[in-house]
Amino acid sequence: MDLKAHIRGIADFPKPGILFYDISTLLAHGPAWQEAMNRMGDMVAARKPDVLAGIESRGFLLAAPLALHLGIGFIMLRKPRKLPGAVLGLSYALEYGEDRIEMQADAVQPGQRVILLDDLLATGGTMAAGISLLQQAGADVVGSAALIELTFLGGRSRIHVPFDALLAYDD
Repeated sequence: MDLKAHIRGIADFPKPGILFYDISTLLAHGPAWQEAMNRMGDMVAARKPDVLAGIESRGFLLAAPLALHLGIGFIMLRKPRKLPGAVLGLSYALEYGEDRIEMQADAVQPGQRVILLDDLLATGGTMAAGISLLQQAGADVVGSAALIELTFLGGRSRIHVPFDALLAYDD
């Protein structure tokens, strides 16, 4: 099945000059979504994780069902002030400013094998920050993955753990 046929490009979103790869149409098509999850499940399972982590919010759409499918846990990396209890956080630079992600302080056990997932890898800043945060919490980040990689933006070069993408767009 050609999964790219189920992902639409939306020009000039969220700002002029950007082509947004919208996975909503993939999510809405049951057989295509199931196929995407099966393929991602095979890709992720090969690294033998103990738990999957997802980056808010579209990363949750991948990590949560894959964790359930694999019979392992799921960890949320969220925007500030969205998680109860003690949290660990990391601020990171964006092209035009700064952002921050947080996780619950007790979400991972030291040495737990974790794979971080997001829907799309662009410049790699958010994924790299998520990996750093998990490592600071004591996780053994054995890999990272995304449904889509925008290869022309070079984000993979910022990821210092094994990275896999189900689909790649070269322009």
